[in-house]
Amino acid sequence: MKAIGLMSGTSMDGIDVAILDTGGERVDAFGPTLFQPYSPEMRQRLRAALSTGASIRAAGPLTPEIERLERDLTDAHADAVNTLLRESKLRPSQIDMIGFHGQTLIHRPAERMTLQIGSAPRLALRTQIDVISDFRTADVRAGGQGAPLVPIYHAALAADRAPVAVLNIGGVANVTFVGRGGDLLAFDTGPGNGPIDDWALRYTGKPIDEAGALAARGHPNQNVIAHLLTHAYFAKPAPKSLDRMDFALDMAKNLGVEDGAATLTAFTARSIAKAREHFPQSPREWIVCGGGRHNPTLMRELRAALPDMSVITAEDAGWRGDFIEAEACAYLAVRSWRGLPISFPMTTGVRRAMTGGTLSTVKR
Repeated sequence: MKAIGLMSGTSMDGIDVAILDTGGERVDAFGPTLFQPYSPEMRQRLRAALSTGASIRAAGPLTPEIERLERDLTDAHADAVNTLLRESKLRPSQIDMIGFHGQTLIHRPAERMTLQIGSAPRLALRTQIDVISDFRTADVRAGGQGAPLVPIYHAALAADRAPVAVLNIGGVANVTFVGRGGDLLAFDTGPGNGPIDDWALRYTGKPIDEAGALAARGHPNQNVIAHLLTHAYFAKPAPKSLDRMDFALDMAKNLGVEDGAATLTAFTARSIAKAREHFPQSPREWIVCGGGRHNPTLMRELRAALPDMSVITAEDAGWRGDFIEAEACAYLAVRSWRGLPISFPMTTGVRRAMTGGTLSTVKR
């Protein structure tokens, strides 16, 4: 099947779009891709929605403001799909389905609550392609963490490299351990780019620490890092997951701008390295995906925290590092359509392997 995957992640920088040919078990072909950045206004609206997440009722009606945000977010996704189709000279009828993740505003699995905004029926109408969305809810309702959902796709990509750790550094960092024989273990390791991005925005006005330059000029505060690493989350057994705001930039309060960035960056790397404590065996290598791999200071800190390991980027492995999560949404959509499981006891903590997703068909 030919599917389009859409991802708007916790970094909130824009929309990744990728086309994948797959039957939901292996990847048959990689299709065209597109990144459509959000406008500064959209980023600001998304950040505001995150910061007021406590007042959003995941099980009830959205506020008028969030409803408007959902509509505009959906339209931005539809525009991205239609742009990719136009640039690739493809017709909607040539695409079997869209895998639509939406934008996470709340993720509190302990409260059986997860909320991704985005209207799948509206997206189907505007693209004239069937949409599969809402991948997390069934898992959370069944007692799972609802995250991470990408591990089954990581396993398809990395089966011949096992044992291997596939690390995604987005706003939150998560890792998939793929063992020999395809055994999976996956969990959120802790903060990713989120606190670093928020720190850069507050003190420089830029949405990211470009090329890790701010952190590179600072000195990590080892006392602060040592204290942060005592957080109860790191000792909690896997699988486990986090909300984007569980680790915030205030972790570095009272530090200077550059030292704060350096401390948050080093802490992210050290917290990722602690994930090894949960692995059943040592991986051959770590393959780094997500926006964090573009931050040379973060990558340097990560290699320092994993001195006995090979740490490579997705591109080194022959993958498309900027589009793996979008590809995964296409892969999950096909698996959902076929009734195949997308979450597992050792990835989300759900009691049994289960499928998920909701189909929204084109109204013709």
